[in-house]
Amino acid sequence: MSKVVINGHTFKIKIGASEINKAVGDVARQINSQLKDKKPLFLAVLNGSFMFAADLMKKIKIDCEISFVKVASYEGTSSTGKMKQLIGLNEDIKGRTVVIVEDIVDTGTTIENVWEQLKELGASEIKVATLLFKPEAYTKTVPIEYAAIVVPNDFLVGYGLDYNGLGRNLEDIYVLDYVEEKK
Repeated sequence: MSKVVINGHTFKIKIGASEINKAVGDVARQINSQLKDKKPLFLAVLNGSFMFAADLMKKIKIDCEISFVKVASYEGTSSTGKMKQLIGLNEDIKGRTVVIVEDIVDTGTTIENVWEQLKELGASEIKVATLLFKPEAYTKTVPIEYAAIVVPNDFLVGYGLDYNGLGRNLEDIYVLDYVEEKK
């Protein structure tokens, strides 16, 4: 589908499924090479990262584990700036290499918060793998080691990203179609 309507707004395709698949493969190759002797714990941040995490894990060939956590900082189309406590982490991460798996890093509020909590829990090394990275919006200093696709500061939906709960199931990534919105 070249266009979709979600919550009354028209979105046009921005990044196709084949480009996403290639970018996920590129990140997996980097991780396989750089972390081969680390036995990392991948920590997927729900809900948005579920598709990226699943596709990434299919391509990871090194010994590793995966777990899922939840935090929240979004309402509608913008960050609230408020962060909730990291929930769902049952693994002992003391002395471990942890890879935070995110769907998108924009302001960096979520990543910084998760990073700080993992440091407090004793992680020896923390890496960030994100499907999408918005450097124009990024305001934090946590390094983003594995950014599959760099994007402008647009509102995106699809492939795990949602607009008020809808659109996560789309295999492509879409951007608001401003031409359609003005009609």
